[in-house]
Amino acid sequence: MKQLLIRLMFMMLPVTAWAAGGAGVALDSFDVDIHDKASLQRGVQLYTNYCLGCHSLGHSRYERVANDLGIPNELYEQNLIFTGAKIGELMHSAMPATEAAAWFGTPPPDLTLVARLRGADWLYTYLRAFYQDERRPWGVNNSIFPDVGMPHVLVGLQGMCAEEPKFGKPTIDPLTGQILEGAGCQKYVYQGSMTPAEYDRAMKDLVNFLVYVGEPSRLQAERIAPYVLGFLVILFVFVYLLNREYWKDVH
Repeated sequence: MKQLLIRLMFMMLPVTAWAAGGAGVALDSFDVDIHDKASLQRGVQLYTNYCLGCHSLGHSRYERVANDLGIPNELYEQNLIFTGAKIGELMHSAMPATEAAAWFGTPPPDLTLVARLRGADWLYTYLRAFYQDERRPWGVNNSIFPDVGMPHVLVGLQGMCAEEPKFGKPTIDPLTGQILEGAGCQKYVYQGSMTPAEYDRAMKDLVNFLVYVGEPSRLQAERIAPYVLGFLVILFVFVYLLNREYWKDVH
């Protein structure tokens, strides 16, 4: 039994490393809150405007998202469905897979489960890790995912980072107080429409939405969990008393 547990522990190590973004990669983190409907609503707006053109959510339906996020179906159809799809359809990108493969080298992946695969911290850091690199076909690179084939579609919001950003706990010069590394982008080629703080907040909303999409039933599960636990506690009392009644005459 002990050997079996040890084998299972070692089998889980590669999964843990993958979910954490890989060994030696420093990530920023934030508190995910899929119960913050305002954040999720801002997240789905960002996803629809900047991501859904290339990346499908092929295991999620517009109607389910609208209902869970408290958006009236008619309002969702008018403002967040641009492909002519019906509210009950799956959230597929309008980009043909063959053309996407020709443009990017491979079709952009479906992102329904990306938060469960990569982790929220990895996604949050990745979306803030693009920087200018003229050697790359799209003129950008990513410090978390080197030589990524994705263009920086959010550059209009963030701006273009001039040098490779570092993440994790910031290193500060004790003499000048200047942040040396570990605090994201420090120098921009040009600014975006958002301040760095506003962009960080927007990426938290986007990642929050992707975490929700990866497991939408979690909203309902966490809502009914206290009632289920309360029922089990009450049931335990009756089962215990019934057990005593059955066994009281057994010697």
